Amino acid sequence: MTSRAQVRRLLSLVPYLREHDGVAMTDVAAAFGINVRTLREDLSVLWMCGMPGLTPGDLIDIDMDAVDGEGVIHLSNADYLTRPLRLSADEALALVLALRTLREIAGPGKREAVDRALKKLEAAAGNLPATDQATVAVTAARDDIQARVNDGLQRRKRLDLTYDVASRAETTRRMVDPLRVFVLDGYGYLEAWCYNAGGLRTFRLDRIAGIEVTAIDAAMHEVELKDLSTGWFEALKDAPLVTLELQPSATWIAEYYPTEAITTRPDGGLIVSLHVTDPAWLRSLLLRLQGGARVLSPPGAGDSAAEAAQEALDQYAVLLGAAAR
Repeated sequence: MTSRAQVRRLLSLVPYLREHDGVAMTDVAAAFGINVRTLREDLSVLWMCGMPGLTPGDLIDIDMDAVDGEGVIHLSNADYLTRPLRLSADEALALVLALRTLREIAGPGKREAVDRALKKLEAAAGNLPATDQATVAVTAARDDIQARVNDGLQRRKRLDLTYDVASRAETTRRMVDPLRVFVLDGYGYLEAWCYNAGGLRTFRLDRIAGIEVTAIDAAMHEVELKDLSTGWFEALKDAPLVTLELQPSATWIAEYYPTEAITTRPDGGLIVSLHVTDPAWLRSLLLRLQGGARVLSPPGAGDSAAEAAQEALDQYAVLLGAAAR
Protein backbone atom coordinates (compact mmCIF):
# COMPACT_ATOMS: atom_id res chain seq x y z
CA MET A 1 0.00 0.00 0.00
CA THR A 2 1.45 3.38 -1.01
CA SER A 3 0.91 6.57 0.96
CA ARG A 4 -0.52 8.23 -2.15
CA ALA A 5 -3.18 5.52 -2.52
CA GLN A 6 -4.02 5.77 1.17
CA VAL A 7 -4.47 9.56 1.04
CA ARG A 8 -6.82 9.23 -1.94
CA ARG A 9 -8.80 6.62 -0.05
CA LEU A 10 -9.01 8.69 3.14
CA LEU A 11 -10.36 11.68 1.21
CA SER A 12 -13.23 9.49 0.00
CA LEU A 13 -13.63 7.63 3.27
CA VAL A 14 -14.65 10.63 5.42
CA PRO A 15 -17.73 11.68 3.39
CA TYR A 16 -18.72 8.02 3.03
CA LEU A 17 -18.63 7.46 6.79
CA ARG A 18 -20.54 10.70 7.43
CA GLU A 19 -23.34 9.36 5.23
CA HIS A 20 -23.25 5.83 6.68
CA ASP A 21 -22.98 6.17 10.45
CA GLY A 22 -22.63 2.82 12.20
CA VAL A 23 -21.74 0.96 9.00
CA ALA A 24 -20.03 -2.41 9.40
CA MET A 25 -16.28 -2.63 8.82
CA THR A 26 -16.78 -5.47 6.34
CA ASP A 27 -19.21 -3.39 4.26
CA VAL A 28 -16.83 -0.42 4.10
CA ALA A 29 -13.90 -2.65 3.17
CA ALA A 30 -15.94 -4.21 0.36
CA ALA A 31 -17.07 -0.77 -0.89
CA PHE A 32 -13.46 0.46 -1.14
CA GLY A 33 -11.97 -2.78 -2.46
CA ILE A 34 -9.66 -3.35 0.51
CA ASN A 35 -9.45 -5.83 3.37
CA VAL A 36 -10.56 -5.15 6.95
CA ARG A 37 -6.98 -4.94 8.19
CA THR A 38 -6.15 -2.16 5.72
CA LEU A 39 -9.35 -0.34 6.71
CA ARG A 40 -8.34 -0.56 10.38
CA GLU A 41 -4.98 1.00 9.51
CA ASP A 42 -6.76 3.78 7.58
CA LEU A 43 -8.94 4.55 10.60
CA SER A 44 -5.85 4.76 12.82
CA VAL A 45 -4.45 7.43 10.49
CA LEU A 46 -7.78 9.23 10.08
CA TRP A 47 -8.11 9.43 13.87
CA MET A 48 -5.08 11.77 13.86
CA CYS A 49 -6.37 14.08 11.12
CA GLY A 50 -8.32 17.29 11.46
CA MET A 51 -8.13 21.08 11.46
CA PRO A 52 -4.93 23.00 12.29
CA GLY A 53 -4.34 23.24 16.02
CA LEU A 54 -3.75 19.56 16.78
CA THR A 55 -5.75 19.59 20.01
CA PRO A 56 -8.31 16.81 20.60
CA GLY A 57 -11.14 19.16 19.69
CA ASP A 58 -9.58 19.80 16.29
CA LEU A 59 -9.26 16.16 15.26
CA ILE A 60 -11.75 13.82 13.63
CA ASP A 61 -13.17 11.47 16.25
CA ILE A 62 -13.69 7.76 15.62
CA ASP A 63 -15.13 5.40 18.20
CA MET A 64 -12.29 2.86 18.13
CA ASP A 65 -13.96 0.79 20.89
CA ALA A 66 -16.89 0.19 18.52
CA VAL A 67 -14.47 -0.54 15.69
CA ASP A 68 -12.57 -3.20 17.63
CA GLY A 69 -15.53 -4.50 19.66
CA GLU A 70 -18.62 -4.42 17.47
CA GLY A 71 -16.94 -4.05 14.07
CA VAL A 72 -18.84 -0.85 13.21
CA ILE A 73 -17.68 2.71 12.54
CA HIS A 74 -18.96 5.89 14.17
CA LEU A 75 -17.25 9.08 12.94
CA SER A 76 -17.83 12.53 14.41
CA ASN A 77 -16.28 16.00 14.80
CA ALA A 78 -15.97 16.41 11.02
CA ASP A 79 -18.80 18.91 10.60
CA TYR A 80 -16.40 21.50 9.20
CA LEU A 81 -16.27 19.41 6.03
CA THR A 82 -19.85 20.47 5.25
CA ARG A 83 -19.05 24.19 5.34
CA PRO A 84 -19.75 25.97 2.03
CA LEU A 85 -16.79 25.94 -0.32
CA ARG A 86 -15.26 29.32 -1.13
CA LEU A 87 -12.93 29.41 -4.10
CA SER A 88 -10.89 32.17 -5.70
CA ALA A 89 -11.01 32.52 -9.49
CA ASP A 90 -7.60 30.81 -9.86
CA GLU A 91 -8.57 27.94 -7.57
CA ALA A 92 -11.86 27.39 -9.37
CA LEU A 93 -10.21 27.45 -12.79
CA ALA A 94 -7.50 24.97 -11.73
CA LEU A 95 -10.07 22.52 -10.34
CA VAL A 96 -12.42 22.84 -13.30
CA LEU A 97 -9.61 22.23 -15.81
CA ALA A 98 -8.38 19.27 -13.77
CA LEU A 99 -11.85 17.71 -13.79
CA ARG A 100 -12.28 18.35 -17.50
CA THR A 101 -8.94 16.65 -18.11
CA LEU A 102 -9.96 13.73 -15.91
CA ARG A 103 -13.17 13.42 -17.90
CA GLU A 104 -11.19 12.85 -21.09
CA ILE A 105 -9.51 9.71 -19.72
CA ALA A 106 -12.39 8.44 -17.60
CA GLY A 107 -14.38 5.46 -18.77
CA PRO A 108 -17.92 6.01 -20.11
CA GLY A 109 -19.47 4.90 -16.82
CA LYS A 110 -17.39 7.39 -14.83
CA ARG A 111 -18.02 10.52 -16.88
CA GLU A 112 -21.45 11.07 -15.41
CA ALA A 113 -19.85 11.32 -11.96
CA VAL A 114 -17.27 13.79 -13.28
CA ASP A 115 -20.02 15.84 -14.92
CA ARG A 116 -21.93 15.99 -11.62
CA ALA A 117 -18.78 17.08 -9.81
CA LEU A 118 -18.15 19.76 -12.44
CA LYS A 119 -21.68 21.06 -12.09
CA LYS A 120 -21.34 21.30 -8.29
CA LEU A 121 -17.90 22.90 -8.54
CA GLU A 122 -19.03 25.50 -11.04
CA ALA A 123 -21.99 26.30 -8.77
CA ALA A 124 -19.69 26.59 -5.75
CA ALA A 125 -17.40 28.87 -7.74
CA GLY A 126 -20.32 31.18 -8.41
CA ASN A 127 -20.16 30.62 -12.18
CA LEU A 128 -16.95 32.62 -12.42
CA PRO A 129 -16.30 33.74 -16.01
CA ALA A 130 -12.79 32.29 -15.86
CA THR A 131 -14.15 28.74 -15.93
CA ASP A 132 -15.74 29.37 -19.35
CA GLN A 133 -12.65 30.98 -20.88
CA ALA A 134 -10.45 27.87 -21.05
CA THR A 135 -10.91 24.51 -22.71
CA VAL A 136 -9.22 21.13 -22.44
CA ALA A 137 -8.26 18.96 -25.42
CA VAL A 138 -6.82 15.51 -24.69
CA THR A 139 -5.98 12.83 -27.26
CA ALA A 140 -6.96 9.60 -25.53
CA ALA A 141 -8.34 6.15 -26.29
CA ARG A 142 -11.69 5.10 -27.71
CA ASP A 143 -14.40 4.80 -25.09
CA ASP A 144 -14.42 0.99 -25.09
CA ILE A 145 -10.64 0.80 -24.76
CA GLN A 146 -10.56 3.46 -22.05
CA ALA A 147 -13.20 1.55 -20.10
CA ARG A 148 -11.11 -1.63 -20.18
CA VAL A 149 -7.94 0.21 -19.17
CA ASN A 150 -9.73 1.72 -16.18
CA ASP A 151 -11.31 -1.63 -15.33
CA GLY A 152 -7.90 -3.31 -15.28
CA LEU A 153 -6.51 -0.54 -13.09
CA GLN A 154 -9.40 -0.63 -10.65
CA ARG A 155 -9.47 -4.42 -10.30
CA ARG A 156 -5.67 -4.79 -10.61
CA LYS A 157 -5.81 -7.23 -13.51
CA ARG A 158 -3.19 -7.92 -16.18
CA LEU A 159 -3.95 -6.41 -19.60
CA ASP A 160 -3.42 -7.93 -23.03
CA LEU A 161 -2.63 -4.95 -25.29
CA THR A 162 -2.51 -4.65 -29.06
CA TYR A 163 -0.39 -1.56 -29.57
CA ASP A 164 0.27 0.42 -32.79
CA VAL A 165 3.69 1.95 -33.40
CA ALA A 166 2.64 4.59 -35.89
CA SER A 167 6.00 5.65 -37.34
CA ARG A 168 7.04 2.09 -38.31
CA ALA A 169 3.57 0.80 -39.26
CA GLU A 170 3.94 -2.06 -36.80
CA THR A 171 1.47 -3.58 -34.38
CA THR A 172 2.78 -5.35 -31.30
CA ARG A 173 1.11 -7.42 -28.63
CA ARG A 174 2.02 -6.78 -24.98
CA MET A 175 1.08 -8.32 -21.64
CA VAL A 176 1.22 -5.56 -19.04
CA ASP A 177 0.35 -4.86 -15.41
CA PRO A 178 -1.29 -1.39 -15.32
CA LEU A 179 0.08 1.10 -12.78
CA ARG A 180 -1.51 4.46 -13.61
CA VAL A 181 -3.16 6.58 -16.30
CA PHE A 182 -2.13 10.20 -16.71
CA VAL A 183 -2.36 13.15 -19.10
CA LEU A 184 0.72 15.03 -20.25
CA ASP A 185 1.14 17.61 -23.00
CA GLY A 186 -2.31 16.90 -24.39
CA TYR A 187 -2.04 13.11 -24.60
CA GLY A 188 -3.35 10.36 -22.37
CA TYR A 189 -0.91 7.66 -21.31
CA LEU A 190 -0.97 4.28 -19.62
CA GLU A 191 2.08 3.50 -17.50
CA ALA A 192 2.53 -0.20 -16.92
CA TRP A 193 4.98 -2.99 -16.27
CA CYS A 194 5.56 -4.62 -19.67
CA TYR A 195 6.43 -8.33 -19.65
CA ASN A 196 7.74 -8.19 -23.22
CA ALA A 197 10.27 -5.50 -22.31
CA GLY A 198 10.82 -6.67 -18.74
CA GLY A 199 10.41 -3.19 -17.33
CA LEU A 200 8.34 -0.05 -16.93
CA ARG A 201 6.87 1.30 -20.16
CA THR A 202 4.54 4.14 -21.15
CA PHE A 203 1.84 3.63 -23.81
CA ARG A 204 -0.09 6.38 -25.56
CA LEU A 205 -3.78 5.63 -25.08
CA ASP A 206 -4.76 6.59 -28.63
CA ARG A 207 -2.32 3.99 -30.01
CA ILE A 208 -3.90 1.08 -28.17
CA ALA A 209 -5.73 -0.73 -30.97
CA GLY A 210 -7.21 -3.45 -28.79
CA ILE A 211 -7.23 -4.55 -25.18
CA GLU A 212 -8.50 -7.45 -23.10
CA VAL A 213 -8.69 -7.54 -19.31
CA THR A 214 -7.37 -10.95 -18.28
CA ALA A 215 -8.32 -12.94 -15.20
CA ILE A 216 -4.70 -12.78 -13.97
CA ASP A 217 -4.03 -10.52 -10.99
CA ALA A 218 -1.46 -7.82 -11.64
CA ALA A 219 1.78 -8.50 -9.77
CA MET A 220 3.45 -6.09 -7.38
CA HIS A 221 6.50 -4.44 -8.95
CA GLU A 222 9.21 -2.56 -7.07
CA VAL A 223 9.26 0.50 -9.31
CA GLU A 224 9.35 4.21 -8.59
CA LEU A 225 7.05 6.25 -10.83
CA LYS A 226 8.51 9.55 -11.98
CA ASP A 227 7.05 12.84 -10.87
CA LEU A 228 5.65 14.21 -14.13
CA SER A 229 3.99 17.29 -12.64
CA THR A 230 6.44 19.53 -14.51
CA GLY A 231 6.53 17.51 -17.74
CA TRP A 232 8.68 14.83 -19.34
CA PHE A 233 11.89 16.79 -19.55
CA GLU A 234 11.84 18.14 -16.02
CA ALA A 235 11.55 14.58 -14.75
CA LEU A 236 14.49 13.51 -16.93
CA LYS A 237 16.62 16.66 -16.74
CA ASP A 238 19.31 15.15 -14.51
CA ALA A 239 19.79 12.09 -16.75
CA PRO A 240 22.71 12.08 -19.27
CA LEU A 241 21.89 13.28 -22.78
CA VAL A 242 22.65 10.81 -25.58
CA THR A 243 22.60 11.72 -29.28
CA LEU A 244 21.74 8.99 -31.78
CA GLU A 245 21.91 8.83 -35.57
CA LEU A 246 18.87 6.83 -36.69
CA GLN A 247 18.35 5.02 -39.98
CA PRO A 248 14.87 5.42 -41.55
CA SER A 249 13.84 2.05 -40.08
CA ALA A 250 14.55 3.36 -36.56
CA THR A 251 12.88 6.77 -36.69
CA TRP A 252 10.03 5.43 -34.56
CA ILE A 253 12.31 6.16 -31.59
CA ALA A 254 11.54 9.88 -31.93
CA GLU A 255 7.83 9.18 -31.64
CA TYR A 256 7.95 6.50 -28.98
CA TYR A 257 10.31 8.15 -26.48
CA PRO A 258 10.55 11.78 -25.25
CA THR A 259 13.32 13.54 -27.19
CA GLU A 260 14.92 16.92 -26.64
CA ALA A 261 16.15 17.64 -30.19
CA ILE A 262 15.39 16.16 -33.61
CA THR A 263 17.20 16.83 -36.91
CA THR A 264 16.06 15.32 -40.21
CA ARG A 265 18.66 13.64 -42.43
CA PRO A 266 18.50 13.71 -46.26
CA ASP A 267 18.05 9.93 -46.42
CA GLY A 268 14.91 10.05 -44.25
CA GLY A 269 16.71 9.19 -41.04
CA LEU A 270 16.97 11.36 -37.95
CA ILE A 271 19.48 12.64 -35.45
CA VAL A 272 17.85 12.72 -32.02
CA SER A 273 18.95 13.62 -28.51
CA LEU A 274 17.27 11.98 -25.53
CA HIS A 275 17.92 11.60 -21.83
CA VAL A 276 18.95 8.12 -20.71
CA THR A 277 18.49 7.16 -17.06
CA ASP A 278 19.76 3.58 -17.37
CA PRO A 279 22.76 2.46 -19.50
CA ALA A 280 21.27 -1.04 -19.64
CA TRP A 281 18.17 0.40 -21.35
CA LEU A 282 20.34 2.10 -23.97
CA ARG A 283 22.28 -1.13 -24.58
CA SER A 284 19.03 -3.05 -25.00
CA LEU A 285 17.66 -0.42 -27.38
CA LEU A 286 20.77 -0.42 -29.59
CA LEU A 287 20.78 -4.21 -29.80
CA ARG A 288 17.09 -4.21 -30.63
CA LEU A 289 17.65 -1.74 -33.49
CA GLN A 290 20.22 -4.11 -35.08
CA GLY A 291 22.44 -1.47 -36.61
CA GLY A 292 19.65 1.02 -37.20
CA ALA A 293 21.19 3.47 -34.74
CA ARG A 294 24.66 4.84 -34.05
CA VAL A 295 25.72 6.73 -30.93
CA LEU A 296 27.18 10.15 -31.80
CA SER A 297 27.72 11.34 -28.23
CA PRO A 298 28.86 11.00 -25.55
CA PRO A 299 31.89 8.89 -26.53
CA GLY A 300 31.66 5.31 -25.32
CA ALA A 301 27.92 5.35 -24.64
CA GLY A 302 27.34 2.57 -27.15
CA ASP A 303 30.38 0.43 -26.32
CA SER A 304 28.52 -2.01 -24.07
CA ALA A 305 26.02 -2.72 -26.87
CA ALA A 306 28.85 -3.38 -29.35
CA GLU A 307 30.54 -5.69 -26.82
CA ALA A 308 27.29 -7.57 -26.18
CA ALA A 309 26.73 -8.02 -29.92
CA GLN A 310 30.28 -9.31 -30.39
CA GLU A 311 29.86 -11.74 -27.48
CA ALA A 312 26.68 -13.07 -29.09
CA LEU A 313 28.49 -13.56 -32.41
CA ASP A 314 31.33 -15.36 -30.65
CA GLN A 315 28.84 -17.70 -28.97
CA TYR A 316 27.19 -18.46 -32.31
CA ALA A 317 30.62 -19.22 -33.74
CA VAL A 318 31.32 -21.68 -30.93
CA LEU A 319 27.96 -23.39 -31.33
CA LEU A 320 27.70 -23.45 -35.11
CA GLY A 321 31.34 -23.42 -36.20
CA ALA A 322 33.26 -21.10 -38.44
CA ALA A 323 30.39 -20.90 -40.96
CA ALA A 324 28.48 -18.78 -38.45
CA ARG A 325 30.99 -15.98 -38.90
